Amino acid sequence: QPTPAPQRPPWALRPDARFLDACTRCGDCVRACPEKVLVAGDGAYPQIDFSRTGCTLCGDCRRACTTGALGPGDAHDAFAWRVQIGDACLARRGVECRVCGDTCAAGALRFAPTRGGVARPELKLDVCTDCGACIAICPVDAIARRDPG
Repeated sequence: QPTPAPQRPPWALRPDARFLDACTRCGDCVRACPEKVLVAGDGAYPQIDFSRTGCTLCGDCRRACTTGALGPGDAHDAFAWRVQIGDACLARRGVECRVCGDTCAAGALRFAPTRGGVARPELKLDVCTDCGACIAICPVDAIARRDPG
């Protein structure tokens, strides 16, 4: 299975080769990120680290980028991946857990009641911004990004 592409900053040019050509690795976007989710990755190219928190899509990184490596777009264009909920999800295993839904500012994660059981998560992809807040908060790492394909 191929290695997934690095998680680039929001609005990174696509495909990744375009981003790599435009990015000078200056670190301005990393320093501008108020949430500190942008880090210097392989080769000092910026990437997102969702291990502590998600991206608020504030646009500070894009405003700090003078090379055009972070292009235009709205919140639904920010990332080249989609979020998915895996089988390790506690609610899917019958354990009450809604932390991902509680942290989703976009309201993309809702919990559908089930008769005689725990409410199960439903991900509304048309609402989801793929900001990663749910990835960071999940206690069992059941939420991950998947590259479109």
